Amino acid sequence: MSYTALYRKFRPGEFGEVKGQEHIVTTLKNQIKADRIGHAYLFCGTRGTGKTTIAKILAKAVNCEHPVDGGPCNECAMCKSIANGTSMNVVEIDAASNNGVDNIREIRDEVQYSPTEGKYRVYIIDEVHMLSIGAFNALLKTLEEPPSYVIFILATTEAHKIPVTILSRCQRYDFKRITVATITDRLRELAKREGVDVEDKALTYIAKVADGGMRDALSLLDQCISFYMGQKLTYENVLEVLGAVDVEIFSQMLRLIVAGDTLGCISKLEEIIIMGRDLSQFVSDFTWYLRNLMLVKSSDTAEDMLDMSAERMNALKEEAQMVELETLMRYIRILSELTNQIKFATGKRVLVEVALIKMTKPAMEKDLGSLIGRLSELEKKLENGVPVQQIYVSDSQNNMVSEQPAPKKILEPAVTEEIQEAVNNWDKIISKLNPFVKHSIREGKLTVTDNKLSIVFTEPINYDAVNRPDAVIDIENAISEVIGKAVKTDIRLLNQGENFQDHFVEIRKKIMIEEIEEEDF
Repeated sequence: MSYTALYRKFRPGEFGEVKGQEHIVTTLKNQIKADRIGHAYLFCGTRGTGKTTIAKILAKAVNCEHPVDGGPCNECAMCKSIANGTSMNVVEIDAASNNGVDNIREIRDEVQYSPTEGKYRVYIIDEVHMLSIGAFNALLKTLEEPPSYVIFILATTEAHKIPVTILSRCQRYDFKRITVATITDRLRELAKREGVDVEDKALTYIAKVADGGMRDALSLLDQCISFYMGQKLTYENVLEVLGAVDVEIFSQMLRLIVAGDTLGCISKLEEIIIMGRDLSQFVSDFTWYLRNLMLVKSSDTAEDMLDMSAERMNALKEEAQMVELETLMRYIRILSELTNQIKFATGKRVLVEVALIKMTKPAMEKDLGSLIGRLSELEKKLENGVPVQQIYVSDSQNNMVSEQPAPKKILEPAVTEEIQEAVNNWDKIISKLNPFVKHSIREGKLTVTDNKLSIVFTEPINYDAVNRPDAVIDIENAISEVIGKAVKTDIRLLNQGENFQDHFVEIRKKIMIEEIEEEDF
């Protein structure tokens, strides 16, 4: 006889074997015992949480000749025929491949005939959100007023795609993600029944990777057992099969990042790659590790939320003292962005290296989190006795080399005529600005008054984009480069009721808008 996968071999056959969905099991059993069975059910939830399994158990229970406490006996002829898939009373439909109007019309015609055996004819429509609009419309009337002997069970992972008219005619049950502890206990029980020796730590990791899905957990366990057939399944074995990284590696990587050791991070990544670990899995697990660290940092009761040993928790608490909360959030943001990029990338290693460099070099980014990281870095250097003159260094080997800034040339302030020259050469000036400022500044108008260049806007959004200290400095520097004089700029928002005068120059007329848009957007 051919081998049967674990998730098929140990699929629950009665309500008592279902794990993690007690709220649904109890409700359905009470309905069956009280003979208050609904005509349409909608089972929603992520993959592998038991939607189809409970649907089949429900189909057996309502047709069982000798029900036991609201569940099927699994001994009568009806229970056995439904379990074997030979019963005419239970019809399973995959809406992904049978999503047309004609498929639903066939159901509508069939329900006119009462079952030849048993009490109910049960239609289980899996992935019901895949039905076409026409198919939903064809199902609507039958779903609203089906014959008394017909039950519809609709299962989906994406309930938001189902029309409201369908939702309102069903009893909705939301399946929860199964907890790590529940999955671990189930895996331990099944491994014992299979005669497989497995470490608890290995089972816990498989349960975490399954992300709330019992079927995924059983498939992963099956994969690991097959790889190490006849051997004890250890935590290291599981990491090897799944291409994952031990949590200690994350601790070492974090300490290198906090220390700003870019080369150390790249070397550690090299070790991970040589070990044959999957980079996508590494990024995902490292993000989760930083999430746990963030919880420890921000809450005194994180132990209640995190399922880990006291030794690992103490290590997290120690690392939490090494890094600021804002910095942790910046790390998580960088890795989250990387997760989206790495899915379809061919050069995954390069992307991960760039992310590590960003994390160790906050000066590369301009957001608030990076600024906080740069300040923390400066504070550490000052605490370690590094002279202020040596704070700014340039050395790829992380050696402190003092660097004297080049003296800045002092320009004479421009007079009105020279400022007018800046207006005349505005196309050259604007080409030196960054795209964001360039895009916003083109909506303004220029005027020269009192040896000062005024840039006036009518819209607050453009005014706010240009009236930033860094943007003003960039504009003044660009003007100085073009005319060789220092020009003071005044960024202003036109007051309500105020109109532009004739001497105001429209910036759009001084630049080539099409060229800007082609180059920058």
